[in-house]
Amino acid sequence: MPRPSVEAERRYQILTAACEVIATLGVPDLRLSDVAKTAGVSSGTVHYYFDTKKDLINAAFEFNLTESLSRRRELLSSTKNHLAILNDLVDSYLPKDAHSQRAWKVWLALWTEATRDPTLRAVNEKLYGQWRKVISDVIRGAQQDGTARRGNPVTQANILIGMLDGLAVQVLLESEAVTLASVRRTIRAFIRDFIAQ
Repeated sequence: MPRPSVEAERRYQILTAACEVIATLGVPDLRLSDVAKTAGVSSGTVHYYFDTKKDLINAAFEFNLTESLSRRRELLSSTKNHLAILNDLVDSYLPKDAHSQRAWKVWLALWTEATRDPTLRAVNEKLYGQWRKVISDVIRGAQQDGTARRGNPVTQANILIGMLDGLAVQVLLESEAVTLASVRRTIRAFIRDFIAQ
């Protein structure tokens, strides 16, 4: 049996590959052999870590969010005021490069499949709930430091995230009317006009 550090590295490699395959092919067309090929390992190695395709998919969705939150940890520990942190978080969430676009495509695949699969709905509830909590906590912090207006931070977070999600999907679909630059302007205007003090 490999050393734990090798196992952690191999698992990371497989989950990264699974996210790549999900982003490219979607969940219905995902095959463990495609994940193995993308990861540069054997199908047997994938089966060693994940008993079933469903286990791998669930783990990939969780990995996608964990990686996303990890990339934002530095922003959350910033010494800036909470409103500035909120603006930075939102900007970091946009599908602005290949890495973030891949993460977005994995989210879209989760949402699509979760409409038919109660297990994936539970995965979404858990994972997306963590993201909503991050945003509502930052808004609450902004209210406490006087940079955001009073109001229910959970409601404000849901409005902000809902708007951001819808606009980001349009960017992924390469809408001519909704560009990355226009989304940035819209979200910044919303934060300035409806959340900021």
